[in-house]
Amino acid sequence: MADLRELYQELILEHSKAPRNYRALEAANHKAEGYNPLCGDRFTVYLKVDGDSIQDISFQGSGCAISKASASMMTQSLKGKSISEAKKLFERFHQTVTGQATNNSNGSEAEVGKLAVFAGVSEFPSRVKCATLAWHTLQAALDGDQHSISTE
Repeated sequence: MADLRELYQELILEHSKAPRNYRALEAANHKAEGYNPLCGDRFTVYLKVDGDSIQDISFQGSGCAISKASASMMTQSLKGKSISEAKKLFERFHQTVTGQATNNSNGSEAEVGKLAVFAGVSEFPSRVKCATLAWHTLQAALDGDQHSISTE
């Protein structure tokens, strides 16, 4: 179990130090800003949506290792997915980081894939907002909400 936690920590640190899809997306047709006032994390999520498909996704901003890694892995997981798939993955991810995921087919690690590395966040309630900031910002971008999203 300790080896698995170490592997998970390494993956989070890797994505934090070298985040994927960290850039402004000039062709974005959906965009939202998110802010966590408790720790100062702030991200903008950019989407290029064509019909029901997320053609491209990126983010910019600053935050702790967990929030930046979560945003990075989110963009990798959602590129090319449908909007309904993105919303379903958000729900599964949220269940995972809040400790509500079960081992049945409704919340299995297989459904969240590599995002399961964030399961340990549920042991630290104050960090759940760090892990979900980019995801809530994504939801706002998909919904066309132009207001800055806050975790409070």
